[in-house]
Amino acid sequence: MNIKLVALDMDGTLLDSDKNLPVDFIPWVKSHKDIKTVIASGRQYYTLEKDFNELKNNLIFIAENGGLVLDNDKIIYSNEMAKEDVRRCLDIIAGYPDMTPVLCGAKSAYMPKSDDEIFRQVDMYYVRLKVVDNIYSCVDDDNIIKIAVNVRDNKAEQAMKRFEDLGDRIKPVLSGDRWIDIANTSVNKGEAVKAILKAFDIDRRNAMAFGDYLNDYELIKSCEESYCMENGHPELKNIAKYITASNDDDGVMKVLREL
Repeated sequence: MNIKLVALDMDGTLLDSDKNLPVDFIPWVKSHKDIKTVIASGRQYYTLEKDFNELKNNLIFIAENGGLVLDNDKIIYSNEMAKEDVRRCLDIIAGYPDMTPVLCGAKSAYMPKSDDEIFRQVDMYYVRLKVVDNIYSCVDDDNIIKIAVNVRDNKAEQAMKRFEDLGDRIKPVLSGDRWIDIANTSVNKGEAVKAILKAFDIDRRNAMAFGDYLNDYELIKSCEESYCMENGHPELKNIAKYITASNDDDGVMKVLREL
């Protein structure tokens, strides 16, 4: 195999259950500069940049579950929401006092003033976060990739029905018992990988992907050499070309060491 790109999901894939990187991942990346190493995550870019500070110039980051791709702080792909769609979602959220919106933009994340409990919930996920008086004012000041909605009392699943009529361009996704994510229907990690392959003129036959859960479905489909973790979802195992060991059994590195 002539692998030129490796795309890696984080939680449940590259990271073990204690959220630790494999001990030889950093040396591997530094010694394989001819291979584009891609971190694919639902997290904010600035959080990923902080998490991988030692490697940030050696990695390409897919953030916000595929809505944003950056290479050396340069945006090479962005799938931002239409501003009218963002405003419509904010109008819906404003009608429910148990929901707090977080606008996830290319420059920063933004939230309205809230109580300490809600702020702590948001602050743990966003390294770059601004608390603003008027959340609507941020819509025109940044490209909004995603709206993360915090729902009080762990009732996010029940709150999903409030977003049933958003239309075909955007969709809500349950991302935890307190969180709903709203983004364009075309946002996924696979589309982001395709944009990277095109940007660097790499054939999908020379690309490798690792994932463990259904939000990695398109990621696995985007690369010819695809691996599902042993701890992965059965549906992902069905479409992956290979199965590797679990995230707690060094599954990613067992493959990468062979390259």
